Amino acid sequence: MLRKPKIDRFNESVLSKYQIYNSIFITLPFDDISNTGVMLPLFNEICEKGFDDKKIPSEIIDEYFTKYLDNPTEKEKIDVMFRFIQYIERQVVLFDAIEDASFGVVNNMDGRGSLRNLKEEAEAKNKVEELREYLKRFKVRTVLTAHPTQFYPGSVLGIITDLAKAIEENNLTLIKKLLAQLGKTPFFKKEKPTPYDEAVSLIWYLENVFYHSVSKIYDYIQENLFEGEDINNQVVNLGFWPGGDRDGNPFVTTEITLKVAERLRSTILKNYYRDVRRLRRRLTFDTVDKLILDLENKLYENSFLTSGRTTITLDEALETLQQIKEILVNKHQSLFVEELDDVINKFKVFGFHFASLDIRQDSRVHHRVLSEIVKESIDMGLDIFPKNYADLTTEEQQAILTKVEGKLNPSLFKDEMARKTLESIYAIKTIQKNNGELGCNRYIISNNGSVTNVLEAFAMIRLCDWAQPTVDVVPLFETVDDLQDARNVMETLYTNPTYAAHLKRRGNVQPIMLGFSDGTKDGGYLMANWSIYRAKESLTEVSRKYDVKVVFFDGRGGPPARGGGKTHQFYASLGPTIENEEVQLTIQGQTISSNFGTKESCQYNLEQLLSSGIANEVFSEDANLLGDEDRATMTTLAEKSYQAYTDFKGHPKFLPYLERMSTLQYYAKTNIGSRPSKRGKSDKLDFGDLRAIPFVGSWSQLKQNVPGFYGVGIAIEAYEKNGELDKVKHLYKNSTFFRTLLENSMMSLTKSFFQLTAYMKDDEEFGEFWNIIHEEYERSKAMILKVTGYKELMEDTRSMRASIQVREKIVLPLLTIQQYALLRLQKLRKEPKANQELIEVYEKMVTRSLFGNINASRNSA
Repeated sequence: MLRKPKIDRFNESVLSKYQIYNSIFITLPFDDISNTGVMLPLFNEICEKGFDDKKIPSEIIDEYFTKYLDNPTEKEKIDVMFRFIQYIERQVVLFDAIEDASFGVVNNMDGRGSLRNLKEEAEAKNKVEELREYLKRFKVRTVLTAHPTQFYPGSVLGIITDLAKAIEENNLTLIKKLLAQLGKTPFFKKEKPTPYDEAVSLIWYLENVFYHSVSKIYDYIQENLFEGEDINNQVVNLGFWPGGDRDGNPFVTTEITLKVAERLRSTILKNYYRDVRRLRRRLTFDTVDKLILDLENKLYENSFLTSGRTTITLDEALETLQQIKEILVNKHQSLFVEELDDVINKFKVFGFHFASLDIRQDSRVHHRVLSEIVKESIDMGLDIFPKNYADLTTEEQQAILTKVEGKLNPSLFKDEMARKTLESIYAIKTIQKNNGELGCNRYIISNNGSVTNVLEAFAMIRLCDWAQPTVDVVPLFETVDDLQDARNVMETLYTNPTYAAHLKRRGNVQPIMLGFSDGTKDGGYLMANWSIYRAKESLTEVSRKYDVKVVFFDGRGGPPARGGGKTHQFYASLGPTIENEEVQLTIQGQTISSNFGTKESCQYNLEQLLSSGIANEVFSEDANLLGDEDRATMTTLAEKSYQAYTDFKGHPKFLPYLERMSTLQYYAKTNIGSRPSKRGKSDKLDFGDLRAIPFVGSWSQLKQNVPGFYGVGIAIEAYEKNGELDKVKHLYKNSTFFRTLLENSMMSLTKSFFQLTAYMKDDEEFGEFWNIIHEEYERSKAMILKVTGYKELMEDTRSMRASIQVREKIVLPLLTIQQYALLRLQKLRKEPKANQELIEVYEKMVTRSLFGNINASRNSA
């Protein structure tokens, strides 16, 4: 039987089910006004028709209340709008649950990009041995971060999981109960979570999803490609930032870092304990039964009864398991060896650490801290730095930083940040002792722009009684200028004898992180992505020159504007000029729950990442190597878009527009993350201090999605005006990288809806600025359609476009309410005697409206 097209599978398994279950949901009474759910479709209809008729949000809202309510007071209107918000939030949850339940039906788990497909392609092309050899060294590392783009509290995530399962089983009775539970469960967090709270939330995914999906992938590879032999490579490993990421988050303390590491350790040991306990029910043979019982008891002691104390090591546990395997093979006809192998593989992949905790801090903080360390160490009479250190040249300071070592006591320093920074380094050593070296072995330097930035961090590590540290120093290059200078920075480090000796001890492997979020915020969409691509090429070249294997770690967010979108296609598009033996990337916020939230979706997306890296090496045949003409075209497009974006940022209304016409100021009030929404403490909005997440998210709330397309249309149109559009079409045809860029930009354009804010074009202060954005939207859309030959955006991914359209339709009333509230706030603030109580109510309405829209978009921030 032929498999139906993906769009048909989506319509049958997702859209139809949503319509059925939503009709049940809106009739359930959750409050005193039992007809709220019934009235919502009528409001939705008025919104759709109103925008079709070019009406503004306030006119649409007024029309609804005039038509369906009898002369309501403002308080009654407000009550209705808040109830609509509550219903819409839960409709989004329902749609999420249905998509999760249907994931394996809509997506072909054995299709293109799956491990099975990879194996079959290798067999067909006689490249099985090449594939095996590459799998012995290739890795994918997904690093979970707690960046604030996840609006669902834990209780709601639990309902989504249970609801998806009930939908999958068509359990209508349970579905109704869960929908009723959903209607009464609060979405709003009254207090900000602590970094430890964030860690616990994400460890849930490690424990319940990644643990099973990753081991299933590893088992498949071992069994089907290595015929049961040891791979001696993790293939997939996990990273973790909550509790270790100090950049801009004053609430991450050393105590929390150690507490998170201990939680990771105890969680993985609990998972092992459960598996070993289940396995003991099968291994009831003589000798084996005593060995497995002893291991079970030790795992129980270490996961439930002790904190930080280790009575069994990873090597000892693996030795016991191997001993059991030998007995099963030699004396019991290999009975239950497959089940035992699954447990052994989990120990090998996850160790006693589960996920590697990264430590991160800003280079500017390091510089201030080092200055304090120099000053205070001189005051203490310590002979580490010369008294004139601050007056030395950069080269002289670097020479001293290269040589310093010592054992500084953090408690002796008066400066708080100096104490905290030194304590965080000592914490790494403690974690390595308890969880193993993989428990915490990377120190990331954000906003890295120079050799000194790296050497300052490296010196502080060596000043913590760690002359030969078992930790990688990882520079994070983010801005366009820093990306362009990255090669020079690394070449200077590679030729530094002390740093080169450190690299040799680390296996001549240098991890380098590249920031897509801040890169796009700084340089615009095309320039950021092209700068990172070229930086990877030049860093690969200089690293190979000095026999160093560079490992690129991509700081990606959810939307295309932050390096998200069709992520696996980016890795498949990299040619031989970019080192690609490891794919490392951050997974954050909504992307964790939407792409890795269930066992099926997690396995599918991890396999896609594995496949993209492997296919690029094993099957590519240099197909992704850019020719000189295409490279010149890409460079020119990036430069023209960069100039357009720079001019746009320089517009006098750029920051005022964001501050006064968007939801930017409300992000900090949502209490979804422990980290402040900007780096600086000033009340004045400074673009440099603004975090990428609220920046991108604010454009998303406006349904303008500027960071995902601005400059693309201007750049392509310049070629068309010169009669050279064929050059762009040639690039699109020949470069998977450029195709992926345009496909992701199409996603940003598809999620835009300018009629929502069309009233702004008549605004006395911001009308001209709104028109600039709208014109570039229309231009980008038209130019991309010309280059691709499509009749409509996302023509090649109809099921994804259909999902976006359903989600946008669900939240249209929510967005209408949000804009209505913003318009009311503008009027209220202009009144001579401002009604502060009413202002606070509408501010709360705007804040609440963020939730459903962000969740519906799934990768909007």
